[in-house]
Amino acid sequence: MFYLMIAVFVFGYLCIALEHPLKINKTAFALFTGVTIWTIYILSGPDIYNAANFGSGYEAFKLENPGSVHPFIDYLTTHELIHHLGDIAEILFYLMGAMTVVELIDSYGGFNIITDNIKTTSKVKLLWILSFITFFFSAILDNLTTAIVMVALLRKLLPEQHDRWFFGGMVILAANAGGAWSPIGDVTTIMLWIAGKVSTGSVIFECFVPSLISMVIPLIVVSFVEKGEIDESKRPKDESVQIVPKWQRNLIFFLGVAALIFVPVFKILTHLKPYMGIMMGLSVLWIVTEILSNTNKDKDMIEYTIAGALTRIDLPSILFFLGILLAVAGLQSAGHLSLLASTLDSTFNGNYYLIDTIIGILSSIIDNVPLVAGAMGMYSFPIDHVFWVFLAYCAGTGGSLLIIGSAAGVAVMGMEKIDFIWYLKKITPYALLGYLAGAGCYVLMNQFIFHNVATAIAG
Repeated sequence: MFYLMIAVFVFGYLCIALEHPLKINKTAFALFTGVTIWTIYILSGPDIYNAANFGSGYEAFKLENPGSVHPFIDYLTTHELIHHLGDIAEILFYLMGAMTVVELIDSYGGFNIITDNIKTTSKVKLLWILSFITFFFSAILDNLTTAIVMVALLRKLLPEQHDRWFFGGMVILAANAGGAWSPIGDVTTIMLWIAGKVSTGSVIFECFVPSLISMVIPLIVVSFVEKGEIDESKRPKDESVQIVPKWQRNLIFFLGVAALIFVPVFKILTHLKPYMGIMMGLSVLWIVTEILSNTNKDKDMIEYTIAGALTRIDLPSILFFLGILLAVAGLQSAGHLSLLASTLDSTFNGNYYLIDTIIGILSSIIDNVPLVAGAMGMYSFPIDHVFWVFLAYCAGTGGSLLIIGSAAGVAVMGMEKIDFIWYLKKITPYALLGYLAGAGCYVLMNQFIFHNVATAIAG
């Protein structure tokens, strides 16, 4: 059963990668994989490995529920599965909220405030501009929200699908790079920050340059490969310009952006999860758009309300998240990821740089959250230890190697229907080059700069 779960995961992964040749939506395979892994896990029974993985929790559950006919199944469904489903639901509700806010801004033509100020038609110049916007937006918001926003901008600026795919791939690189140097830019950096593994100053000071390098190096290479101009005549016309007054368009744009920026602030102030912040912002926008809709009774304004925006969000992408995260959660509960972390530790004992680098690469295949969680459970290094700070960089940027390796990648993949194999051929080589360049930069800086600074402070 242990190896069967791995086989199902690999099979599902391959089917997702071959979505276009198979002509079956990847969401179907993701859901099948997630549910099948949990089914196998439950049918495997409480063997020695599972009992050891649960620790004292499973034994305590049996004592508290002596009348349970199937204690192992009951424990899994009432503790393990519900726990993971709660974590997954947080991501899904946040994703739904962010997608709705972005869709609402787009329906009002709010992104014209940005696109109207981008005059260049050069693909290379536009790529640099959008990448840097993404890089810094991701640090302020987070990589998932930024990726959603940037896809909306790409649809305004790039009429050709193949251009949007390529720019979307580079947006994923920039979003993950920007999230890696901010304590609120990526789920893994948030985990390390909240757990007291890294401080705000340390992760910014030590990871900013490597993260920037991981984005700039691919951009430099791409600048010599991708040439050409954008055909502005093919850009889609914005019909909302004739329907929505300019002041309303500006109001919704700034309220929407404020709602997105409000999320990390809300989390810091209240310690509530990000999905609570996005729902708060969504509720305010809902009230405002309903009022605006009531003041324009002579026009059909349902498209310009939250209710209308909810009908246009990409539900298959949200269900794809559900399937993938269920599959990874099943492997985590069964102990596969703990075993992987232990294997890395025993194989590369003491080489923190190599362990973190491999974790980053693996995070493009398996979700980086359980991998980082496993590392946090294995090591007890002090705050701002090189292992933790470098892990923030690797786990944050390593997901760019494959399109389903990060939340930003999955979001862009779902919204633009980017092919897995296409990304592997066209973007992965650049992502790998940037990832290794940034990792090398961090190692050199740690050896010759951070170490000397720490020594001088200690002295």
